[in-house]
Amino acid sequence: MANATGRPTAPLVLSEAEREYLERQVRKHRVARSLSERCRIILRCGEGVPSKVVADELGVHEHTVGKWRRRFLKDRLDGLLDEVRPGRPRTIDDDQIAAVIERTLRSTPSDATHWSIRSMAGATGFSHTTIRRIWNAFGLQPHRTETFKLSGDPLFVDKVRDIVGLYLSPPNRALVLSVDEKSQIQALDREQPVLPMMPGVPERRTHSYVRHGTTTLFAALDVASGFVIGKCYKRHRATEFLDFLKQIDASVPSDLDVHIVMDYYATHKTASVKNWLMRRPRYHVHFTPTSASWINQVERWFAELTRKQLRRGVRTSTMQLEADIRSFHRTP
Repeated sequence: MANATGRPTAPLVLSEAEREYLERQVRKHRVARSLSERCRIILRCGEGVPSKVVADELGVHEHTVGKWRRRFLKDRLDGLLDEVRPGRPRTIDDDQIAAVIERTLRSTPSDATHWSIRSMAGATGFSHTTIRRIWNAFGLQPHRTETFKLSGDPLFVDKVRDIVGLYLSPPNRALVLSVDEKSQIQALDREQPVLPMMPGVPERRTHSYVRHGTTTLFAALDVASGFVIGKCYKRHRATEFLDFLKQIDASVPSDLDVHIVMDYYATHKTASVKNWLMRRPRYHVHFTPTSASWINQVERWFAELTRKQLRRGVRTSTMQLEADIRSFHRTP
């Protein structure tokens, strides 16, 4: 076979598997344009079309067609892939990287509690970019810190197993309710109107605020369904908690046992609350371990309420605040 200029060219014959692969690459939407173009070139050449005609059809130079034709004849499908390029030689070896990591983890600068990119670069003689790349590669973030608290409850393991067991496998004919209160929720207004978000500019509000009172939300989360029984009160004493228990009692069908998960807060342990629960044998209380409120699932719901409704809200009265809270926990 000869190309358009009369030069003889080696015949390019595609196997069935090669043709299927090339056609598949051409049809893909998320394939590199360069690879798709090379596949089209080889498909047309495999049909016996001269290089110049292929170049005109695909809008490329004839030399480009010849290059990929030769690469394919030499290496077949592998020849269509980009060759590995040597790139820039390394300027820092493994021992130097290990030394930076060791210094980051095992020491602190003399004038600070943690390293910064600037201080580590100054101490090691490497550039800011090099330190940043090393830290990113090994997940080092000296500027960040987290806190934790260990429970000292001697029955910690037993209580966790009991509560988690309730969540995962509740008893038959029973309802598991995660109960707690979120106290001192503030109705906050801003001293100036909130400036709305615009392209390239986030929503803006004044740092100072006007306080219009507080409310306390008592909530019971049905762990199985996600349904929430909630009520707002001006105060959060045992009196209010007992009233909320009565609301739960009125809301739950009388033929179901009720397993309540709650913490050791003072209002949950008063004589009036204990007596009320003792007179109702269908109620079973499961106290969370001390310093372990995270196991109480309603706390997760409180976090969602805060993030989605409370944190950025602007309200001029507790009535408005309580209305927003009610609308949130009634939303499916």
